[in-house]
Amino acid sequence: MSHNLEPLAVDAHDPTTILADLEAAIAGQRTLLPVPAQDSARTTLLITSQRAGRPIDEDIALVVATSGSTGTPKGAQLTAANLVSSADATHQFLGGEGQWLLALPAHHIAGLQVLVRSLIAGIDPHFLDLSQGFRTSDFARAARNLARAGGSIYTSLTPMQLAKLMDTLVGIEALQLFDAILVGGAALNPQLARSAEELRITVVPTYGSSETAGGCVYDGRPIPGAKVRLREGRIHLGGPMIAHGYRNHPGHEAFAQPGWFATSDAGLIDAGRLTVTGRLDAIIDSGGLKLQPEILEQAMLAVDGVTGACVVGVPHPRLGQAIVAAYTGAASPGEVIAGLDHLPRWQLPKELRRLDELPLTGPGKVDRRGVEKLF
Repeated sequence: MSHNLEPLAVDAHDPTTILADLEAAIAGQRTLLPVPAQDSARTTLLITSQRAGRPIDEDIALVVATSGSTGTPKGAQLTAANLVSSADATHQFLGGEGQWLLALPAHHIAGLQVLVRSLIAGIDPHFLDLSQGFRTSDFARAARNLARAGGSIYTSLTPMQLAKLMDTLVGIEALQLFDAILVGGAALNPQLARSAEELRITVVPTYGSSETAGGCVYDGRPIPGAKVRLREGRIHLGGPMIAHGYRNHPGHEAFAQPGWFATSDAGLIDAGRLTVTGRLDAIIDSGGLKLQPEILEQAMLAVDGVTGACVVGVPHPRLGQAIVAAYTGAASPGEVIAGLDHLPRWQLPKELRRLDELPLTGPGKVDRRGVEKLF
């Protein structure tokens, strides 16, 4: 038996209008492809690449696109069991169900899972109108409304949203109201994490993707049912939340072993805790010396006055690739370089550029190709 894959337009003004559609998908009645109602180009790309309108196995509830920063987005095929197991495991980790505030685009997996968790809990989520962007005042107002209702309250944010909120007193006070704040989509600035802890803001760093029905490693440890292993330094994630392959890449090697997803990330496991060291396909070879760019990015983020960082390699006639970097924040380029004096000289960026904002692809995900073009 099969369904036809149906595009599901997600309105940034009010994403909760898709709740009934999600419920039908989880019940096995429909198979949906979430697309952004306000982005016609992205919608067209997803409808075409994921073959919307064509038959698909009825066991698939959602096809959720990857961010697509390196070409055509892949479509992770998620069953109802994938979605529900992830939601249940999140509530187990957090100590129980609660009220959720949706502050992320709901056509991406992190936002979709806020809605799924709310459906599982039987509690209507609160949401932010993101059609004009993410605003601290809107978040603070929604947080206060949730807190007045009583019970546990949760939200999910990107590191950039967290940083924006922590720039103001009203944002900090709003964050302090939440029992837990899941933060994912990109690495969390260690300075920001320390500041949040000092301010009694309960931040939970998460790791996962569309292929794993959202975050499945919280604070370095797999959530209930999830599994983590390393194969030649590559992170493999397993468990009931793992997608059933890609819609537009059947037989992809990342899903070669059923129930496991081979990520493109490298990592380390120490005392049962996973540390993600960077993407395997982002390694920079500069003069025969290899650099995982995330290592330099973390060093930059540890410098006072740096709020965001992206390190890339660009063609160089002698070195093969030159290490260059863009960053956001009040620190001057000289102050950044001074803050990196503990690193080997070859790892220092040959060119450093301060930006008002880093280019993004998806919520909180820096567009590395966009940064490369700047150099």
